[in-house]
Amino acid sequence: MELDFGGVLEKVVTREEFSLERARQTLKDEVVAVIGYGVQGPGQSLNMKDNGISVIVGQRDGTPSYDKALKDGWEPGKTLLPLEEAAELGTVVQYLLSDAAQKELWPRIKPHLHK
Repeated sequence: MELDFGGVLEKVVTREEFSLERARQTLKDEVVAVIGYGVQGPGQSLNMKDNGISVIVGQRDGTPSYDKALKDGWEPGKTLLPLEEAAELGTVVQYLLSDAAQKELWPRIKPHLHK
């Protein structure tokens, strides 16, 4: 389906075209690494986890977002990891740090990415 966003036509994939079951099948052998647990990380990671997708979270220890991830049930050393380790283990990476943190931390993340 195409939608008009302020004069720009965008192709939008709907649930009818790409069902949750199809997403599960597509991601069945993947580990999604959600890097960052600020604004977008909790919603996206918990949604995937609740829907049976293998997810890990990369977040810096000692931050309010790390504490939130703990409260949300992510397990240190298992599903809650340092940024670089999560980037290394993920086969799909969502880079959800703030814009400033993305720029600052990219040199530490990039060496851990792979095809």
